[in-house]
Amino acid sequence: MQKVTVLCVGKLKEKFYTEAAAEYVKRLGRHCKIEIIELPEYRLPEDPSPAEIQKALETEAAAIREKLPKGGAVIAMCIEGKTCSSEEMARRLNDYAVQGKTQLTFLIGGSVGLHQSLKAQADWRLSMSPMTFPHHMARVMLLEQIYRAYQIQQGTRYHK
Repeated sequence: MQKVTVLCVGKLKEKFYTEAAAEYVKRLGRHCKIEIIELPEYRLPEDPSPAEIQKALETEAAAIREKLPKGGAVIAMCIEGKTCSSEEMARRLNDYAVQGKTQLTFLIGGSVGLHQSLKAQADWRLSMSPMTFPHHMARVMLLEQIYRAYQIQQGTRYHK
């Protein structure tokens, strides 16, 4: 059974996000060992300078590295990553399992994204869309897509 870790910067605050994420975590429990790790988001002023943004990215990256599980595959969620279909995601997760990568770690940055060094070390840079979404919504969308990938692998009717 694969272990899936979603390492996120920022905590879910809105009830609708927490309920949706909890539902997918519950569903995923039948298919993988799922763990959500929330890290604090660096506080930025209203109109941050490039230096302040860089400091936030560096601080958040250090916190991510401290919690990053050893081994397996690292998937960085970033807008400049490649988009893929749900079927392709299912194939990728299955390929990782076949390669013996039983630990999958998805990284979701805070409001200013992920530090470039994290993107560079990732095995896969994945984008949900060229559109920008709140990172809280991205977490729910990612959990749903991971669940969908396992459903596709099993050939259930969930994915139509």
